[in-house]
Amino acid sequence: MDFPRADAGEIYRPPTPVSLSPAVAPGDRPPTVGPLRQRGIGVICPFDMALDRELWRWMPPEVSLFFTRTVFVDEPVSVELALEVSDTADILAAARNLSGVSPEVMAYACTSGSFVNGVAGSDRISAAMERGGAPRGITTSGALVDALDYLAVHRLVVVTPYVADLASLLDVYLAESGRLVVAQSSLGLGENIWQVPYATTIELIRNVDVPEAEAIFVSCTNLPTYDILAPLELELGKPIISANQVTAWAALRALGLAAVGPGQRLLA
Repeated sequence: MDFPRADAGEIYRPPTPVSLSPAVAPGDRPPTVGPLRQRGIGVICPFDMALDRELWRWMPPEVSLFFTRTVFVDEPVSVELALEVSDTADILAAARNLSGVSPEVMAYACTSGSFVNGVAGSDRISAAMERGGAPRGITTSGALVDALDYLAVHRLVVVTPYVADLASLLDVYLAESGRLVVAQSSLGLGENIWQVPYATTIELIRNVDVPEAEAIFVSCTNLPTYDILAPLELELGKPIISANQVTAWAALRALGLAAVGPGQRLLA
């Protein structure tokens, strides 16, 4: 399988930009109809989220993402940090700020923050967003359960960038939702998760996969995954879903729209 590479010494050349508007000729008049009506999704993410751009990649052109962040906490990625960024008072305040631009749905884009207090904790976060003005509030962990339901998955492998005690709480959350984690592997990182290269995540997935797993979940909305999902699904012969993917999928599904991810099984 060919995957995006960042070999030492390789020179990156960005693709030529593609215009979304037709060429303008002399004498053309400005349009009087438009712009395209936007469908808004509000996104509440942790202060250290660095992958806004990845979430945008799943969006169709009529969708706008409105981001806001939780307050800064001087902690490494840990159980303690997950508890801090899942504070419902902070999430309520963030939702009220986002309500000013009238999103049709709000998403809390943090896996650990939405599983650290179990299913009830995820539900409380959704309720806080709705009290803050969201017509509907979803969480990454709630979206994960919905995706597993959609794919009819009971047994899965879990891959995370987390330290061990935080990763173990994801297993607890999944067990509470009626799933069985048959294998798990984690990187043990406390910071800079967004800097993990694709090659590291690919190796982790390949090494932890087992035949009895019906799917693989790659956790953390700060871990890049967009380009590796479809090729690895073909290679391993099973769905591979990720935190940002399920968040985008669930938010768009609430709008009656499809996510953009060629070859990704969840989106088929």
